[in-house]
Order: sequence, then structure tokens, then C-alpha cells
Amino acid sequence: MSRRPGNPTRRFAAGGSLGGIFHPKSRPTPLLPTILLILGVVLVVGYFYRGAGTSGSSALSRLEGEFTCTSELQLAIPYLKKAYGDSMRKVLHVGPDTCSVVSKLLKEEETEAWGVEPYDVEDVDVNCKNLIHRGIVRVADIKFPLPYRPKSFSLVMVSDAVDYLSPRYLNKTIPELARVSADGLVIVTGYPGHSRAKVTELSKFGRPAKMRSSSWWARFFVQTSLQENDAAMKKFEKAAANDGYKSRCQIFHVKSFH
Repeated sequence: MSRRPGNPTRRFAAGGSLGGIFHPKSRPTPLLPTILLILGVVLVVGYFYRGAGTSGSSALSRLEGEFTCTSELQLAIPYLKKAYGDSMRKVLHVGPDTCSVVSKLLKEEETEAWGVEPYDVEDVDVNCKNLIHRGIVRVADIKFPLPYRPKSFSLVMVSDAVDYLSPRYLNKTIPELARVSADGLVIVTGYPGHSRAKVTELSKFGRPAKMRSSSWWARFFVQTSLQENDAAMKKFEKAAANDGYKSRCQIFHVKSFH
């Protein structure tokens, strides 16, 4: 008569030995796979729960484990207010996930905010769709002239978008942003060496991001007859230093065309 194999879990409980669990003929306990399955479900639900209420690009950025300069810009808003003061009364933000920036700016007292989303907006939340429906945020290709009169906004801010433009289009886009601003242009861009999700970039932006150095931008400003706003830069850096804030992106302060 054949012997019935013993229960490895019972042997472990009774004798306190690990031999039964790791014996080649023993059956693995069903408890461990169940725990791993539950843990995996919790992690997936947690990711999507944290992404609820944000646009698709923002949620995707977190899932990729990366940060964006648009999210960094939102952290810098208190210091920009100290640097620009009354110039923050009518602000235009240009870049992906502009709905989140506009929503944050609209919560600021005496601030009128508008946005331009340069890319696909199919996967956005209800709040963003509402902003687009009301005309506060518009979808427009920034490689072409913006539908605004000169000095339509006191301050223009652009983040992430310029990293996906070739020099050919930058030569048109940056001066165009300076044209529609009255008191200044803030450019938030990545540092060289900071990578982005290649597959996501190619499908959404059409090309991978190009991170340019501060010296490259300095030459670009000279070539396009733009001047950096040293006064605003010093005020911003002083306010940020007092609070111990250090941006993970490059922030350039540029004067408007007059």
C-alpha cells in the first residue's frame, strides 16, 4: 500500500524545520501565490488611483517613474510670484498637461490664467475638457503663430514643449511667445542627460526630447535677439534659496519684445 505524502505545512508547524518546504517532492503552499496576487492588485490600483483627476500625460509620467518640467513649474509658482509680482495677473502657460498648471494658477488670488496644449488631448480628465470647452485652454500647434495679439498676456510660461522642437521651429516659437507677453517669458526645460520614455515620446510628440545646455540657450537668445531678464532671475533665485527650493529643471527668464 502506498504511503500518502505528508503535508509540508504541518511538518513545518510541528517540527519547526524548513526542510519540508524546500524539499523537491513537497507541494508549494498556496498562501504565498495568493499574497503576491493581492499585493500586485493593490499596487496597480494604487497607481491608477493616484493618477485619477489628472490628465493622461501627467499620469503616464508618474507610471514611467519620471518627473516633468511642467510638474516642476507648478512647484516654482510661489517663487515666480515673488519674482514677478503684478506681472502674474494674466498668465499664459504653454506645454503638455497645461490644464493642471492653469487650474493651479486660477486658485491664486487676482490671477487670470490661460493655456495652450500643443499635443493630443484625447486622454484628459473632465476638468481639462471643461477648460477646453470654455476656451480657457486651447489646443494649437506652437510651430505656427499663436492666435493672440502682441502683449496679450503679462507673463508667458512654457514647459517641456520646447524640448521637443528642433532649432528650426524654436527660432519661430520662442520669439512668438515673447511677442504675446508684456512683462516676460519663463522657459522651463530639462537638463542635458535627463532621459525620457522613448516609446511615449515617439507616439505622442513625434520625436525624442532634446535637452540643451545653458550655454546653448545663451547662444540661442543672442541669435534670436532675446535678452535674459537678470532682475527677475535674481529675485526668483533669492526667493527659492530662502525656502531651500532647488529646481530639477533649468529655468530661464527672458524679456519680452517691445
